[in-house]
Amino acid sequence: MQIIHLDPSTGPHPIFDKERIARFLETHLDQYGDRREDILKCLAYAFDPKRGGFVVLAVEGDVIQGAVVVNETGMSGYIPENILVYIAVDRSLRGKGVGKQLMQAALTKANGSIALHVEPDNPARKLYEALGFTNKYLEMRLHR
Repeated sequence: MQIIHLDPSTGPHPIFDKERIARFLETHLDQYGDRREDILKCLAYAFDPKRGGFVVLAVEGDVIQGAVVVNETGMSGYIPENILVYIAVDRSLRGKGVGKQLMQAALTKANGSIALHVEPDNPARKLYEALGFTNKYLEMRLHR
């Protein structure tokens, strides 16, 4: 398995373009995912030099095995500098350490603090806690 880092300075990869990454995430995020259109917006933000962020992929040859997408917030202190928006691992590889490797690569690449949202019943919550993430707030949203 190879870990690939993509960001505004590298741009999308010739094989692993935004559409391919979005299809992977849409397929493997399961009930915790978003529509492909929203995933593509997140990827566009990450690759926009005026906004920023990055993607970390776990690949074997030309097959995506896992993906992390982090968007930079442009803030610090009162809001973390980064938000981990998506992480997914191919269903057939879950429980084999791919998610942990992706998270460690993302934590190394990110400058500043990182926030993420996780559903209480998401099994990945244990990984986040093991890596040092804590639950400081109860999130509330008003949808319009």
